Amino acid sequence: MTEKLHNIIAPYVGETGGLISAMHAVQAELGYLPEDVLPVAADLFNQTKAEVKGVISFYADFRDQRAGANHVRVCVAESCQSVGSRELVAALEERFALKLGETDLARELTIEPVYCLGLCSVSPAAEVNGKLVAKADADKIAKRVEA
Repeated sequence: MTEKLHNIIAPYVGETGGLISAMHAVQAELGYLPEDVLPVAADLFNQTKAEVKGVISFYADFRDQRAGANHVRVCVAESCQSVGSRELVAALEERFALKLGETDLARELTIEPVYCLGLCSVSPAAEVNGKLVAKADADKIAKRVEA
């Protein structure tokens, strides 16, 4: 795994924003950022593991476990909360028997919070498998997940 990570990360060394780009590349390739990424990235970017971990933990898009085949992100920012995102989360949790932030055991579905998708004027907002959903409700999301 170390060699594979090295090969993914190395092309980004020396670039502006290279660490973030490298972490995106690792996640695109593996589906998540394994623990082994810390020492490899720290060594290549001449940083401490704590500095690399700080970058990874700052950005909500990075995950340390594989997401489900279907990935749902629900906006939980104030604008969406004011028009029903809390109720949307509750409906999704009940419908799919998952809590926000969980992935089912079969790795078919992950439901995660996100703080703003830029759809405040048509909220509550969600994202299903990378596609935005305006005026989201549990039925709209379920149709996209089950499609």
